[in-house]
Amino acid sequence: MSSLEKISALQRNNVKVLGSGIQPMLFAHGYGCDQHMWRYVYPEFEKDYKVILFDHVGAGNSDNNSYSKEKYDELLGYSEDILEICEELDLKDVIFVAHSVSCMIAALAANLEPSRFSKLIMIGPSARYINDDGYVGGFYKEDIDDLMEALDSNYLGWSANMAPVIMGNPDKPELGEELTNSFCRTNPEIAKHFAKVTFLSDNRKDLTSVVVPTLVLQCSQDIIAPVEVGQYVHDNLQNSEFQILNATGHCPNLSAPEETTLAIKNYLASTTQ
Repeated sequence: MSSLEKISALQRNNVKVLGSGIQPMLFAHGYGCDQHMWRYVYPEFEKDYKVILFDHVGAGNSDNNSYSKEKYDELLGYSEDILEICEELDLKDVIFVAHSVSCMIAALAANLEPSRFSKLIMIGPSARYINDDGYVGGFYKEDIDDLMEALDSNYLGWSANMAPVIMGNPDKPELGEELTNSFCRTNPEIAKHFAKVTFLSDNRKDLTSVVVPTLVLQCSQDIIAPVEVGQYVHDNLQNSEFQILNATGHCPNLSAPEETTLAIKNYLASTTQ
């Protein structure tokens, strides 16, 4: 039996279950982050929901020994982890709140087991980061090639330079510093591979299969996921609402938690039967 089979999903992904509600609310962090990035958002839902936090393998306090380049060579590997967590906790009617690359991980999980989820909340999603014929992803292929080269040659230096740019909000330098530190805590080899899988992914076709009602939250200025990207995701989902936040940068869960939380609460209140 391999080490991947021996460890439970709850141990592997450092799962925490909080809150006094019944309906599960699962929070998935983005690239270079961990569950700590939700600390300003999830407490607002603990009273009414069962809050589930976790770390993707390679992030936070997850089990790095569970990492397999083969399994995680596409985003689907992370989606399978999500479904294993749901299975072990016997979660049903799940509200899945996802940030950044986890939005497409959520879409893939919802396509595998649509009955498992009641709502998807996508914060800063991108179905493809690279521009294509008639499609604006925000990056040229050369940009991504340069990014990968910088990651390979000097991961810590790349983190220190890029994290504040990704975070935006130069008036709050402490946020860029926090994201830099988060990047630097991540296993560099895993982080490099996850970056490649993330930035070369193309999940445009997967969007059209999602049947779970979805809220797409888009920051008004976001270098990673421009407004056109959020609009594309919304346009290609069967049942979605689209809201542009006043917040800027790619991490409104940190930079504008009140606005982010209110948008989620309003959506859930308006769509509850």
